[in-house]
Amino acid sequence: MKRLALIAVLSMIPALAFAQNPQGARGGAAGGAAAGAVGGAIVGGPVGAVVGGVGGAVAGGIVGDNTPRFREYVVEQRVPSYSYDEDLRVGAVLPQRGVVYHRVPAEYGVRKQYRYTVVNERPVLVEPRTRRVVQIIE
Repeated sequence: MKRLALIAVLSMIPALAFAQNPQGARGGAAGGAAAGAVGGAIVGGPVGAVVGGVGGAVAGGIVGDNTPRFREYVVEQRVPSYSYDEDLRVGAVLPQRGVVYHRVPAEYGVRKQYRYTVVNERPVLVEPRTRRVVQIIE
């Protein structure tokens, strides 16, 4: 029973960190992955760290085998790249004008509200209502 309670508490760390800081606990995907890995390691040892790290990366984002496939998809779509003069990072807010957002096909398992665009030749996931970058597809 205690182990189940510990798992529940540890699984909430990335969400709580994100709620307090729009960049997450240490900066978006990296922070979520770190918090997930720590929680997983405490509960499940090395295997738990790997699973927790992947699961904590971006809730509703693109993970695992979908990442290279999605990058390839974006290249095939020939989406023009928006030139952004600021530091492109998770949590950055893109300008209101000039950026075009596109739907992510359902096969990539992304939250419905997220859209993608290309910024400085890099595909990114964005929450279009706030224009905040939620994931940079590396």
